[in-house]
Amino acid sequence: MHVKVWEYQGDGAWHFVTLPVDMAAEIKQLFGLPRHGWGSIPVGVTIGNSVWKTSIFPDKESGSYVLPIKSAVRKAEGITKGDDVTVLIRVLN
Repeated sequence: MHVKVWEYQGDGAWHFVTLPVDMAAEIKQLFGLPRHGWGSIPVGVTIGNSVWKTSIFPDKESGSYVLPIKSAVRKAEGITKGDDVTVLIRVLN
């Protein structure tokens, strides 16, 4: 999927992408209720040559999930706020 990177304006300057709503609906249908704190679902993520494990978190505002992109990945892949990135997500058991 192709998504735009955005920066949370609170403490810590976290960067995220928001999953498309149709993808979020499919994840909810296939994997049911969230299994961890804050409604998170564990995922494996690939952006460029970077592969890591994290979680996606429900976002009431968009009706989807948000995926945090850690600093090490942003640096390795040259990602900044506003960039369009290709993300591969795999829900983990």
